[in-house]
Amino acid sequence: MVIRYAYLWQSEHKQGIEEGGKDRPCAILLTVANDAGDQKVIVLPITHTPPYDPTLAIEIPQATKRRLNLDDDRSWIVLAEANRFTWPGPDLRPMKSGNVSSVVYGELPADLFRKVREAWLALAATRRSVVIRTE
Repeated sequence: MVIRYAYLWQSEHKQGIEEGGKDRPCAILLTVANDAGDQKVIVLPITHTPPYDPTLAIEIPQATKRRLNLDDDRSWIVLAEANRFTWPGPDLRPMKSGNVSSVVYGELPADLFRKVREAWLALAATRRSVVIRTE
């Protein structure tokens, strides 16, 4: 699933910034309920900036971008960093004011999601991906 979210970049986090400065589409990678029943979510940012290392991001096909109503510019799902938060969180951003359900752009195709998940797990196993807790 792709949502609209105020993503906090690792570089911002290192500067002591606590809130993302720009609302952007993010792909939900993982959701887990803790013992208290809180839903923890890990999201990956989507950006127009091409990766300096092609193993650190996956390009979103134009057909998928059109289906999600994203713009026509090339975009990548970043694998090198992620945000973790409790769902629903204050950083979710509706596209339509007051309409909470409008935080969702739509679903990623299953094949693309599998590719993203497997690539992220491979990076995480080698400690090349960072998860930032934003709550």
